[in-house]
Amino acid sequence: MTLLRRTLTTSFISICLLAPLFAVAKSAPGFTLMNANGEKVSLANFQGRPLVLHFWASWCPYCTTVQPGLEALIEAYADDDLVVLGINFREDEGVRPQAVLAGRGLTFFTLVQGDSTAIAYGVRGTPTTFFINAEGEIVGMTNTSNAEDPQLRTLADLATGRTSNVE
Repeated sequence: MTLLRRTLTTSFISICLLAPLFAVAKSAPGFTLMNANGEKVSLANFQGRPLVLHFWASWCPYCTTVQPGLEALIEAYADDDLVVLGINFREDEGVRPQAVLAGRGLTFFTLVQGDSTAIAYGVRGTPTTFFINAEGEIVGMTNTSNAEDPQLRTLADLATGRTSNVE
């Protein structure tokens, strides 16, 4: 009886943890925001490409810790044309978000003043990272702050259509 209970408990916990990864995909809400150069950038600019959409703020220590893991996805999924794009929101006055990322040694671009887009995506806090496939469907979301979290690769696999590394 104890073995059965342990097995059922383990199965239930596994299902609860993995369920968000396999939820029905929904279309990513469209947006148009400005980049650091004042140019308009829209979700439509990335049509046909898998996209990692990272909602962040410069004052968020958890964003700082996960961002190297997002940067690593750029190289790891280069053959899949994966794009990592930041959306800065709830930012302090006078901060230059793209310069903040560059100062951290990060190469991905960020869009600014993304508060309305964060609301459209249902973002409640930082960091929040969405994984969107080439068809424009959200295939996963995470609030991890761990750059080594295997969930980043699992979700990138789903976004790019690679065979997932979930066992």
